[in-house]
Amino acid sequence: MKASAPWTALAALLALLALLALAAPPARAGNVKRTEHSPGRFSNATLVRLSEYLSAGYKKGVRPVRDWRQTTMVAIDLMVYSILSVDEKNQVLTTYIWYRQQWVDEFLVWNPEDFDDVKQVSIPTTNVWVPDILINEFVDVGKSPDIPYVYVRHNGLVRNYKPIQVVTACSLNIYNFPFDVQNCSLTFQSWLHIINDINITLIRTPDEVKFDKSLFMNQGEWELLHILSKYKSFSIDENDHYAEMKFHVVIRRRPLFYTVNLLLPSIFLMLMDIVGFYLPPDSGERVSFKITLLLGYSVFLIIVSDTLPATAIGTPLIGVYFVVCMALLVISLTETVLIVRLVHKQDLQPPVPNWLKRLVLEKVPLLLCIRDKHKFCPVWGPQRAGTKDSDRGLGLVPPSRDSAPIMDSILLEICSIRQFLDKRDECRDIAKEWLQVGYVLDVLLFRVYLVAVLAYSITLGTLWSVWQYA
Repeated sequence: MKASAPWTALAALLALLALLALAAPPARAGNVKRTEHSPGRFSNATLVRLSEYLSAGYKKGVRPVRDWRQTTMVAIDLMVYSILSVDEKNQVLTTYIWYRQQWVDEFLVWNPEDFDDVKQVSIPTTNVWVPDILINEFVDVGKSPDIPYVYVRHNGLVRNYKPIQVVTACSLNIYNFPFDVQNCSLTFQSWLHIINDINITLIRTPDEVKFDKSLFMNQGEWELLHILSKYKSFSIDENDHYAEMKFHVVIRRRPLFYTVNLLLPSIFLMLMDIVGFYLPPDSGERVSFKITLLLGYSVFLIIVSDTLPATAIGTPLIGVYFVVCMALLVISLTETVLIVRLVHKQDLQPPVPNWLKRLVLEKVPLLLCIRDKHKFCPVWGPQRAGTKDSDRGLGLVPPSRDSAPIMDSILLEICSIRQFLDKRDECRDIAKEWLQVGYVLDVLLFRVYLVAVLAYSITLGTLWSVWQYA
C-alpha cells in the first residue's frame, strides 16, 4: 500500500492539470499563428487535387494533341446581343455579341471516379492552350469584360464563353436611307495556324444561328433580321490553306423617326406650295407667300443636314429628294413671278398678238377642259374710231370762225377728255386681255407642276416601299 502512494499522487497531479486545461478559455483566432504552407491543409480538397493533377507537366504553348497529325477542331458560335452604333461616315459598326468557342484538349482528361465524381472544373484561361482565332474586320479594341476562366470537362472539352464588344469595318450603303438594310460580316479565322492544325466549325446548325434572336435587344434604331453563316477555306500562296467562318449580320433601320422628322415636314411644305397656286396671280400675296415657303424650306434643310448620313462615296436618296423639292419651290416661285409680271396692269403694255390670243384663249382652254370658256374668250370689241368719229358720235362739230372764243375752248376741252377716256378704255382692254392670258397660262403651268410633283412623289414612295418590305 505504501509503495503505490507515489503513483497515486502522480495520477492525481496529472488529473488536476487536465482539469485546468479544460477550464482555460480557448485561444482567439487572431492569436493563432497560421502557416501558409502547413502540410495537409488541402489534403481533402478535391478541386485542388484535380487542379494539381491537370497542371502537372502541362505545356500551354503546345497544341494539345498527342498525334501532331491530328487537327484541332474548334467549334464556334455567335449571338448578337445589341447594335451599339452605326457610323456611316467612317464605315464602322459597333456590336455587342456573345461569342462561344470550344475544342478538345487531350491533355486535360481525367477519370471522374478518382475525384469525387467531378465532371467539369473551371481553370484560368492563362493556364491552358487557347486557339488564336480573331475577327478579321477588327478596327478598334472594344470595351469587353474580362472573363478569366474556361470550363473543362473530364473528356477534355474546353468551353470558352465570353461577351465581346466588336468594333468592325463594314461597307455601309446609305443610298436607301432611312429604309436601308445593312449586311456586315464578322470573319473568324486562325491568324497563324493552317487548316491542318486548326479547323473551324459551328456549334449549332446554320438554321439555328440564322433565326436565333433570343438575346437581341430590339428597342433601338436597328432591327436584327438574321445571321447568315458560311464556311470557307482559302489559300494565300497556294500551298497553305486556312479555314474561316464568316457570319453575315443583316440589320434593318427603323424609319419611323426619320419619316416623322424629315419626310413629313417636307411633304407639308410642298403641299402648302401647291395650295399657294390658288391665290390670285394679279395679287402680290402669292409672291411673298412662296418666298416665305422657300426661306422656310432652306431653314429646314439647315436643321436636318446633321441628321442625314454622309459618306465620301455616295449621297442618300433622301438628300436628292430634298434638293429636288428645293428646285421645285424655286421653279414655282419663278413661274409666279412671270405670271405676276404678265398680268400686271400698266399703260405701256403692247396689245396681245393675235396668234397668242388664238393659242392661249381658244385652244388651251379646250385642252385643259375648262368649263367656263367665256371667261377666257378674247375681247373682240369694235375698233374705236378716231377723234373725228367720236366727235360726230357726241354731236360735236369743229369750231367755226363765227363761234365765240369761249365755245371754242369748251369744245377743245371736251375733245381732249374724250380722247383720254378712249385711251384709258383701250389700255384697260389690253390689260384685260393680258390678264386672261395670264390666268390661262397660270392654270396650265399649275397642272404641269402638279403632275411633276405627283409623279416624283409616287416614284420615291414606290422605291422606298419596295426597299422597306423587300
